[in-house]
Amino acid sequence: MLKNVQIEEAMEKLKDKVHQTPLKQSTTLNSLTNADVYLKLENLQKTGSFKLRGAMNKILSLSDLEVKNCILAASAGNHAQGVALAASLRGIKSKIYMPKYTPFSKASATKGYGADIVLTGETYNESYQKAVEEMNQNGSTFVHAFDDEMVIAGQGTVGLEMLQQNDELEVIFVPIGGGGLISGVALAIKAINPSVRVVGVQAAGASATYRRFTGQKFKSPHAAFTIADGILVKEPGVITYPIIEKYVDEIVTVTDEEIAHAIMFMLEREKMLVEGAGAAGLAAILYKKVAVDGKKVGCIISGGNVDPVKIPTYKELSNRTMKLYYTG
Repeated sequence: MLKNVQIEEAMEKLKDKVHQTPLKQSTTLNSLTNADVYLKLENLQKTGSFKLRGAMNKILSLSDLEVKNCILAASAGNHAQGVALAASLRGIKSKIYMPKYTPFSKASATKGYGADIVLTGETYNESYQKAVEEMNQNGSTFVHAFDDEMVIAGQGTVGLEMLQQNDELEVIFVPIGGGGLISGVALAIKAINPSVRVVGVQAAGASATYRRFTGQKFKSPHAAFTIADGILVKEPGVITYPIIEKYVDEIVTVTDEEIAHAIMFMLEREKMLVEGAGAAGLAAILYKKVAVDGKKVGCIISGGNVDPVKIPTYKELSNRTMKLYYTG
C-alpha cells in the first residue's frame, strides 16, 4: 500500500511545477455554518484542477523508455489537461480519450495543452476501455486518472499543503470520484495528525464508493448520473478503495440540487465559478451533512473547469432547494 513518504517525495518533486493554492476563508460561509471554514482553492491550480499534481508526479517519474511511444490517458476533462500539460513540459506526446459529453471547454483546453484527443463513449469507463485497447496494441504507457500510486501521491500533496497552511484544522471535506484525491489526502493527513476527521463527499447519483463504504448493495453501474461530471465514476478504484477504507472517517452524499446551490454560492459570494465536483464538499458543509459547529473545517474546492453556458441550469437546480435551505 502507498506510504506517506511517497507523498512527501511528490511534494518535493512538484514544488516548482505546480501552484501552492490559497487556503481562504469566507465570512459569509462562517456565519452560515457557525464554523471556521477554510476553502482550499485548487480551482486556481494550473489547468484549473488538482489533477495536475497527480499527472505531473506520475509523468516525471517515468523512464525515457516508458514515454518513448506516447502517453495515453482517459478522462472527463481535468486529468486530461493535467496529463497534456505535464507531457508537454517534458517534451513528450500525449493522447487522451474523452467521453462524447465532455464539456467543450475541457476538450478545447486539453488540445491547447498539446494533446491529441479522441472523443468516444458515453462515460469515462467506456473511454477508458478504448484507451486500454490502444495501450495493449502499441505498448504506450497509460496514466490512470486515479488508480495509480504515483498519481495518488501527487494528489496527496493537497493535504500536506493544507496542514502546512493551517495545522489547527479538525475536519476536512474531500470530493470523491474514483478516489485518487481523497485516498492521497487521507493518508497524508492521518500520518501527520490522526485526530483530523476526513469526510468524503460523493454525488448521490454516482455514489458507488459511498454505498460500498456504508455496506449497501451495489447498484447497476449503468445508473450513474450527476451534474458533477468530474466525479462521475461508476466504481471505486482497486488501489484507492483500500486506502479509503483504512483512513477515511465518513462518506456522505449530496444531491445535484445541493451541488448547484454550492456552485451558485461560490459564484455569487466568492466571485468564483467552480465545477460540480469542486463544489461537492462545500455542498456537504452548507447542507449540514456532518456536524461542524464551532470547528475549524477544511474544504477542497477541487476544480473550476466548467462551461459557463451551464450557469442557467445550475441556477434553476439551485432555486429548487434554496427555499428549503434557508427556511429549513
